[in-house]
Amino acid sequence: MKDHKLFFALGAISAFVGVALGAFGAHGLRSHVSEDMLRVFETGVRYQMYHALALFVVAWVATRCQSPLVLASGVLFCIGTLLFSGSLYLMVLTGARWLGAVTPIGGVAFLAAWACLFLTSRRL
Repeated sequence: MKDHKLFFALGAISAFVGVALGAFGAHGLRSHVSEDMLRVFETGVRYQMYHALALFVVAWVATRCQSPLVLASGVLFCIGTLLFSGSLYLMVLTGARWLGAVTPIGGVAFLAAWACLFLTSRRL
């Protein structure tokens, strides 16, 4: 599968999952977790949705520019979503507070992905 098609598909899947988890958080978790933990879950959903949209940007850029930086950006957005949002979801659902230590690693992956897109912009 070409990079642009892959990242377009991953963006759509991530957005779908983000909407589903957002609904689950709003309707299924409200009576089971504290307000603080609900906000943590919502933060995971919000960042997943932002970066699902970023994957659509990566897909579009990949149609304009063949660069390893574009591929790296898409991969890093996916890794960031798994580590950042995934660790927040699991922390809320399991109560395992140590997962909060994983979250910043996902944040660094997001930053690196955005940096790769910036560097790509210098080549367009």
